[in-house]
Amino acid sequence: MSKRTISPELVRALKRLCLGKILDALPERLGLAEEQGLALEDVLLLLLTDEIQRRDSSAADRRAAKAGLHPDMVIERWDKTAKVHFDRRLLSELATLRFLQAHRNVVILGPVGVGKTFLASALGHVACRGGFHVRFERADALLRKLRQSRMDNSREALMTELSTIDLLLIDDFALEPMTRDESRDVYQLFVERNARASTIVTSNRDTAEWLAVFDDTLLAQSAVDRFKNNAYDLVIDGESYRARLKPTFDTEEPPPAAPVRKQPSGRQRNLTT
Repeated sequence: MSKRTISPELVRALKRLCLGKILDALPERLGLAEEQGLALEDVLLLLLTDEIQRRDSSAADRRAAKAGLHPDMVIERWDKTAKVHFDRRLLSELATLRFLQAHRNVVILGPVGVGKTFLASALGHVACRGGFHVRFERADALLRKLRQSRMDNSREALMTELSTIDLLLIDDFALEPMTRDESRDVYQLFVERNARASTIVTSNRDTAEWLAVFDDTLLAQSAVDRFKNNAYDLVIDGESYRARLKPTFDTEEPPPAAPVRKQPSGRQRNLTT
């Protein structure tokens, strides 16, 4: 199949309509249309479908980056040979995102290193692809941000953002005791998100043990009871998954002649061009 040449006039017209990315697939699609004798309407549908898929993918990538999700922790990259055990039917159900639609929560429990963060992040990526807004926070970092927000009078804005985002992921919750203010922050967050938005929490501790890390027993009982009774429990057990994420290199490929250089950010590229 020969590669078609695109006229400069068509290139300019597509770019003016902000459809310049269609040019990447246009020669191939035109060649396919000619080879298969496709009608003009079918060719147009192919091109526009390609563009819709590209834009959806780009938008999902932007949402995932803004959410703070690790780009490699996607469901397609989960190692199915890992020696860990969990309810795979439940994971498949969660990947449909119906729990988001119903404003349900998810608790991912298990010992250190079994892949809790990976699966939580993978569900976050699925949600980004579905058009939902997601935010990933490690529990200790989240508590620091809330503590700082009290000092700079930004707590109300931060709490509003945390309370209203479609899916909030809190990683490594209940690792250590919380202060009174931290306990109140978590209580408010759990209560305000309850039945209004979905939260995924990963933890090494069972939800019954969460009560002990709160400074106030009554706040703890109220917050945890609301959360756990509106949550799916995905329990993971087995060998550490982290060993499968260790970096490797090709021993047969020669090293580069010189060390790699840091790639400029988008803003830096604009300043140098």
